[in-house]
Amino acid sequence: MRPWANPVFREAAAVYWEEGQACVTYLFYVAILGALQVLALVLPSGEASFWIGPAFLFKFSSVATLLLIVYLTLRFAGLEFLAWRFSPLRHWLEEERLGVAAVVSGLLAVLAVHGLILLLLAAPLLGWSGAIARAPLRDIGTTLPMLFLYGVGYGIWGLVGLAFWERKADSRRVFIRWIFVCFFLISGAFGAWAQTLNPVAFLLYHLGTLDMTAPWGPAWPPTLVHWTFQGLVFVVGLALLARGLRRVQKGYS
Repeated sequence: MRPWANPVFREAAAVYWEEGQACVTYLFYVAILGALQVLALVLPSGEASFWIGPAFLFKFSSVATLLLIVYLTLRFAGLEFLAWRFSPLRHWLEEERLGVAAVVSGLLAVLAVHGLILLLLAAPLLGWSGAIARAPLRDIGTTLPMLFLYGVGYGIWGLVGLAFWERKADSRRVFIRWIFVCFFLISGAFGAWAQTLNPVAFLLYHLGTLDMTAPWGPAWPPTLVHWTFQGLVFVVGLALLARGLRRVQKGYS
C-alpha cells in the first residue's frame, strides 16, 4: 500500500500538515535552533573559536539539531501532540480491518515525513553555520542524511511506546524520555565502546572532533560498529512495534 493511500497516513497528513497543526512545533524547533546558534556566537566561550576554529559552529549546530530532531520525532511518534485528534489503534485494527503491516507502514510513513520536514527546516541554518565555520562540503553533505536516519531510527521507539501504552499517556511519556536519556546522554559516559554506540559521540567523531579507537579490534572499526548497532536498534524497535500492535489486535478482537 502506497503511503498516501494508507488511511493511517492520510489522517495524520490531514491533522499535521493540511490543517497546519504541526506548524507551531516546527516554528519553536527552528526558533530554538536559531537561538542556540546565536548564543554560540555571542557567548565569550565561543566568540573566537566558533568564528575562526575548524568548523566548531557547524559541529555545535549539528549536535543541537540531532538532539532536537530525535526528541521531537519521539514525541510526534508517541502522540504527545494533539493525541485527541487521532483515531485509536483499535479503530484501525478492528473497525477498519487493517492488518498490522498496514498500520506499521502508515505510522512509519508519518514518522519519515516528520523527520524529513525537521531536516529541511534545519538545513538552511546548518548550511549557514557551515559557511561561517568553513566546514567542508563533505561534512555538510554527509551530516544531513545521518540526522534523518537518527530521527527515524530512534523515533520508532515513540511508536513502540504508543503501541504498548496508548491508554497510559504518563507511562508513554516516561518511556519516551528514558529512551532519549539512555541512548543519547547516559550511553556516552561508559568508556570508548559506549561512545562508539552513542549518536552524539559518533557524530563528533565523524566531524573530526572526537577520537575513537576500534573497540573490538581492527576488524570492527567504529563506523561499522556504530551503524550495525543503529540498525539493530531500529530492527528491535520495529519488532516490538509489530508485537505491540498484535497485542492490541488480540485484545480487542
